[in-house]
Amino acid sequence: MPSIDIRPAVSNDIPALIQLTHSSETSHTWQMNNVYDEGQIQASFRRIRLPRPYLLEYPRVPSAIADCWNKKDLFLVARIENQRSGYLALEIIERQSARVTDLVVDEPFRKQGVATALLLSAQDWLRSNGIYRMLLALPIKNEAAIALAEKLGYAYSGFMDGFFGNREIAFFYSYTFR
Repeated sequence: MPSIDIRPAVSNDIPALIQLTHSSETSHTWQMNNVYDEGQIQASFRRIRLPRPYLLEYPRVPSAIADCWNKKDLFLVARIENQRSGYLALEIIERQSARVTDLVVDEPFRKQGVATALLLSAQDWLRSNGIYRMLLALPIKNEAAIALAEKLGYAYSGFMDGFFGNREIAFFYSYTFR
């Protein structure tokens, strides 16, 4: 496994980060089923295989990070052999928890531990700032991100229809650490 360097972003990083591959391909999604009975509403999800691979576009315009990267509470850059390989941005919510707003790994560097390293570095930073809960909002078609969240011990904590700009349903995962 390559050595991954994680550091806070600087302005010189932004043009290169915008150029990273933000989209990914998926072959599965979660299908939502609603049941309305008297006195009860039930929503359930089941994982289904798509008939063909689907290109999952990033839910935000990558160039928008140029305007907001320095407004985030934490913005980390991952590098492998001095090449920018990914980034993570998060916002602190009422000094109690943090929500990851962006987690991107460039296509050539996927499946090499970059996303894990970014999440663990963010947890270390949060811990040193007295915050022990991190939230992820993941598109239901992003099977790689959902698998990563579950692998790292994040717990499913709900969903919201139309959460992202592209109106995609978000699964929420949370992790409490010490």
